[in-house]
Amino acid sequence: MEKSEALQYKENGKTRKSISYGKSGLIKKSIIFIILSIVSFIFLIPFIWMLSTALKSPSELVASTTSFIPDELVWSNFLDALNAAPFLGYLGNSLIVSVSAVILAVFLNCLAGFAFAKYNFKGRDVLFIIVLCTLMIPVQITMIPNFYILKQLDWLNTYAGLVIPRTAEAFGLFLARQYILSIPNSLIEAARIDGAGEFKIFYKLILPNIKPLIGVLIIFNFMWRWNELIWPLIVVSDERMYTVQLGLAMLKGEHYVDWTQLMALTTMSIIPIMLVFLFFQRYFIKGLVTSGMK
Repeated sequence: MEKSEALQYKENGKTRKSISYGKSGLIKKSIIFIILSIVSFIFLIPFIWMLSTALKSPSELVASTTSFIPDELVWSNFLDALNAAPFLGYLGNSLIVSVSAVILAVFLNCLAGFAFAKYNFKGRDVLFIIVLCTLMIPVQITMIPNFYILKQLDWLNTYAGLVIPRTAEAFGLFLARQYILSIPNSLIEAARIDGAGEFKIFYKLILPNIKPLIGVLIIFNFMWRWNELIWPLIVVSDERMYTVQLGLAMLKGEHYVDWTQLMALTTMSIIPIMLVFLFFQRYFIKGLVTSGMK
């Protein structure tokens, strides 16, 4: 087996190392790259099919033969879909709900995680276990009690009804608590000696050191709230308050479905999730492969 060779070169006056792999190492990396490319393509097939359907003409869609690449790209399907349904209104509602839920969820989960990780109070561990036990309770069981609570508060068909009941969840609290545990207590004690208040410690010391965790919470909470269908279906009856997923579900007729328009709107609906993930992916990856402070 050939050994890899380390080459040195100078860049901006500094000596750097460049590793050139031997033949066997290059073959191994090529095989891994090919396997990962095949797996990635398999995962991309549903998205390719969705975009392909959105760009097909109605006649090609019902043809006996199917293909990934349309014979003619009908870009007007996207404009027709926007004219057929108030999709921009659905998109605005989903953005308001998702962004509001993300802000509240990240703040509450990190604040509660800080309390459970760094404060000693009576019944802390028992209370934390009780919170974790709520993960075993199906969401469907709590929907009816939450609905009656919202009805009493007159929060049906409101943003508050869509956002607040789904804000504080045990999953985010658990992640925040476990991550904040890795921050040394000596840093917090030093900040207290310097006269910093508890909220200032949380804002100036804790939050800057848990950016990977915040990235993970933002991605997960945005994805959950954006893709949610059952809860908006229960809370919302006014079409002006429809979210994206609820609007897409209502576009399916009883006897006929315009798949080109539906796939066009579905394609546009995944763009915000992709943008959020691309923006926070470096924090997401760092949050998965690291723990605590360097």
